[in-house]
Amino acid sequence: MGPVSPQCQDLELPHGVSFNFVLSLLILIGILVSYLPQHLRIIRLRSSFGLSPYFVLLGTTSGTAAFANILVLPRSAHDVACCREISGVSCFAGLLGIFQVGVQCLSFYVILLLFLIYFPRATSLTNPTTSAESETEPNGNGNADNDDKLPSYSTAVIVSITCLAHAVIVLIISLAVAIKHPSNLQAWANILGIMSAVLASIQYFPQIYTTFRLQKVGSLSIPMMCIQTPGSLVWAASLAQRLGAEGWSAWGVISSSIRL
Repeated sequence: MGPVSPQCQDLELPHGVSFNFVLSLLILIGILVSYLPQHLRIIRLRSSFGLSPYFVLLGTTSGTAAFANILVLPRSAHDVACCREISGVSCFAGLLGIFQVGVQCLSFYVILLLFLIYFPRATSLTNPTTSAESETEPNGNGNADNDDKLPSYSTAVIVSITCLAHAVIVLIISLAVAIKHPSNLQAWANILGIMSAVLASIQYFPQIYTTFRLQKVGSLSIPMMCIQTPGSLVWAASLAQRLGAEGWSAWGVISSSIRL
């Protein structure tokens, strides 16, 4: 491998393993682990009862915008281009920020998929969600008058279609800007970052409202919430150090969601 250009020298890892590399790798693993309790809880209960469809909608679209944001950032394109000059390990370390946001986005899409697959389709509250209710009502005595609190299966389908349509639209616009107006990529990245921050800042309100009305957590994973809150502080600081001021639209998303 030839000499590394000055623009890429900051990505070349020194001899040995750096602290930032280890920290970024641990954050990547932590993001994946933080979503596993929610995935496993839905699968174990075989029901997505208790999850607000609007929480899933806002979280998924926010994740899509955040992932698109970091992909179109000029700094990300610079890091990818440097992979031709630096070692494979250094390339992997330099792209860990992209991988982190990508894993978060993918994890929320898994929640969306499980939410749709295990969505209660019956009109009765007791049959499709018995396992979810049994934690708070051991006798399995469902309340028939709570049926109107459950969103319909068509709502779950509409949420899924909306999330996919949003992803396709963001992809098309991002490709169009990258091909036709590459000088506007930073501005488009900022728009995506603001969009993601706004969606992330309100995504928990529908879930809080749903949990309050049902008076039970259902399939919502409390451990997921507990893990993500302190972990997001470290993640936001890591991305800020990696992307700098021009990447504010990427790490600002995480900072805004921490406050909730």
